[in-house]
Amino acid sequence: MRCPFCEHTESRVLESRSTESGQSVRRRRQCLNCQRRFTTYERIEFVPIIAIKRDGKRESFDRSKLLRGIVRACEKTAIAPERLEAIVDDIELRLHQRPKREIHTSEIGEIVLDSLKDLSEVAYVRFASVYQQFQGVRDFVEALDRLRESRLEDNFEEQRQESPESAPNCAISS
Repeated sequence: MRCPFCEHTESRVLESRSTESGQSVRRRRQCLNCQRRFTTYERIEFVPIIAIKRDGKRESFDRSKLLRGIVRACEKTAIAPERLEAIVDDIELRLHQRPKREIHTSEIGEIVLDSLKDLSEVAYVRFASVYQQFQGVRDFVEALDRLRESRLEDNFEEQRQESPESAPNCAISS
């Protein structure tokens, strides 16, 4: 690490501590040439995620844009802002864990819908209406049908796992 005072390249670490909830390490250093002290921070550098839009344009993934969309979908619901931040944190983490650095916005939309599905029916339908560009009532009805089918499948799966012998031996139909 280069000293900011004399530009000597050797220093010794006097103290290290985790900061920013474990996202970085703060190091207090002393230059071996001029003996002055300075502080450095070490952070993980994430390779940016590129979102591919419907028209094929590419732009950097924007966490705040995602949060705004989810907040708008959840307006006038009882969902706490901290919960919405946690959803965005989870989605962002999932995107960073993917091997590919590019993702279609439609895939991001599906991840959001999956997150909202169990949180709020209203938020789910609001987000779906914007992200899937609903044209009329029929689109809303289809989205609600998909949500209902998903919940039936989830309930069926829960019952099957709780007591495999008593679960009905039939397929779910819409």
